[in-house]
Parts: sequence; C-alpha cells; structure tokens
Amino acid sequence: MTDPRPARRALVTGGHRGIGRELTLGLAAAGVDVALLGRNPDAMDEVAESARAHGVRVATATADVTDPDATRDAVTQIDDELGGTDLLVNNAGRIESVEADFLSTDLAETWQIVETNLYGPMLLAHAILPGMLERDGGRVVTINTGSAHKATPVYTGYAVSKGAAARLTTELSIQFHDHGLRAFDLSPGVVPTDMTASMPMHDNRTEWTPVQAIVDLLLGIARGELDALSGRFLRAGADTVASLQARTEQILATDARTLRLSTWGDDDPVT
Repeated sequence: MTDPRPARRALVTGGHRGIGRELTLGLAAAGVDVALLGRNPDAMDEVAESARAHGVRVATATADVTDPDATRDAVTQIDDELGGTDLLVNNAGRIESVEADFLSTDLAETWQIVETNLYGPMLLAHAILPGMLERDGGRVVTINTGSAHKATPVYTGYAVSKGAAARLTTELSIQFHDHGLRAFDLSPGVVPTDMTASMPMHDNRTEWTPVQAIVDLLLGIARGELDALSGRFLRAGADTVASLQARTEQILATDARTLRLSTWGDDDPVT
C-alpha cells in the first residue's frame, strides 16, 4: 500500500477557538477544505466565515465529542457536505480546573477530562476511519502534550488521558498502516490560550511556542511529508518538518518518539 494522498478535506474538533482555530485557518489558507466540530455554533460560524475567505469549502457541525450518537451524526453530516474526511485533527480537550494532585482533585471532574481527551478521539476515529479507509486512507492527528510521556505532580486526569491517547495513536498506526492510515501525536508546546491561562504553572512564562510552528507541522503532516514517522510524537517549537525529515532514518532505527517501556538494556527480561 502506498502512502495516502495529500489531505484535501480536514475535520478539526474544537476548531472554533485557541489552537484549533489557528489550525483550521492554517489548513484553509493552504487550500484544504475544512469542517469544524464543536459545541458552540456561533463561534464556529465566525471561524467558518474566516476560513471561507480562503476560497475553500467549509462545514460546521454541533456535537459534544463524548456523545456517541451526536458524534456519528456530525461525521455523517460533514461527509455529506464535503464528500468525506482524509485528515482528522483531534484538538478538543480539557484540563482540570485546579492545579492539584490526584487526591486533591474531584474524581468526577478527572473522569470528565479522560472522557473528553480520550473517549472523544476514539469516537471520532471510530466514526471516520471506515470511510477514510474505503477512500484509500488518510491521516489522524491528535493534539497531545509532553505530559503524556512524563510524570507530573498535578493534573492527573489530563496526563492519564493524554498518555492513553498516545497509545491510541500507535495502535491506529500499526493496525491500519497497510490500509493507508497514518497517525501522529502533535504537541503544540505552550501556546497562550484559555487553557494555559488557567494553569498557575504558566503565570510567569515569557516564552511561548509560535502558533505558526504548530500550523507548519500540521501542514507537513497533511501534505504527507512526515508519513514515514506515523505513530510518533512530534513537538512544535522543537521540531520542524525539515528537522524531522533529516532525522527520520535515526528515529526509525532507534524506534524513537513512541510510547514505550524503558528498559535497563538488551538483557532486560521484559524487552
């Protein structure tokens, strides 16, 4: 199976604000038809109008990404309007309202974080993949974070959900690679958004990841320039398309940038 064609139609969850808005408009500016899926129709309409100014087709659908029926209906609506999706961007996400450890956080809220950040991408992928694979493949990008790979003293639900989402990326990549699917985790670094503004750890931050760095990596993925790195973690602000291409052989040889267990060496019995 050859790699899928460059993306022509993208669906961005939570594309009406923050990073999602910039990714949506970046795709539209590159000539990609875009669909926005979210819970705020008025905000989506505003972004949709800006996207249409780039001369692309734009669709919007209202749904909570944790609602199976609403998600399936939204995907069906978008497919009817755009003729399918060949790039899914799982951007919608949440974080706890308090910066605290596991026992100091409301468990119900923690589970809601997991539902949005993990169940949401699972529902979207489950709804979109059948059609995507019938059309000779496509790409799934999940907006992720370094907390998926590194233990943190706070934001347990966020870290757990993002770590599991990273495993979902690797599972999708390995299970459907021969059918034309490429899957990636894309970390935006730290961007000034409503989410980061709510996090005390960023109160004194002066250096932020340029939004354009995130858009550039997503466009590289959309064009198929990073297909060899399917299943891996990419980080805007540290990586560029060019730097990743230059390191592709090394990344593949060492199986780097994947979620895996660290061992003490080749003689570790769990290798």
